[in-house]
Amino acid sequence: INEKGEQWYTQMGRVFESIKNKQDDYNWLITDMDCIPQKIEEYRCGDYCWLTGEELSRIIGEDDGQWVWAVLSGFDKSIDLSEVLKYLRPYADGYKGFWINPISIQHPLATIEIVPWDSSLTLFFSKHEDMVKDFLTFFPFSEELSAYNAK
Repeated sequence: INEKGEQWYTQMGRVFESIKNKQDDYNWLITDMDCIPQKIEEYRCGDYCWLTGEELSRIIGEDDGQWVWAVLSGFDKSIDLSEVLKYLRPYADGYKGFWINPISIQHPLATIEIVPWDSSLTLFFSKHEDMVKDFLTFFPFSEELSAYNAK
């Protein structure tokens, strides 16, 4: 969880920088979108967007505005959208699972999940511990969500 020490918490450019731009290695399902950068809205398909990591990086490079709400779920590029859509779409506002240990990624096929939360913090989840460590190192006032929840 990153909620301290930053001017803006929900700009994806900084989050991507923290994980050494590994977002390009994934395809992204973006759901539960509210007040997001306008360029992302152009790719909306009903209640979600499906983008390659390269597309997402290009869009954020052009429009790195603050996000208010969303869930960005990253999938191995071998997983098709048809498989992803067989499951419930992840959501941020009202999802209690973020605040209960043990924490987990919402979508069972996702490898990474980034959640801009009410423009006031960013939640970051990954099945790759090195990415979590990179995020925590880049944002020195961030902390493990499980420790945050235990307080």
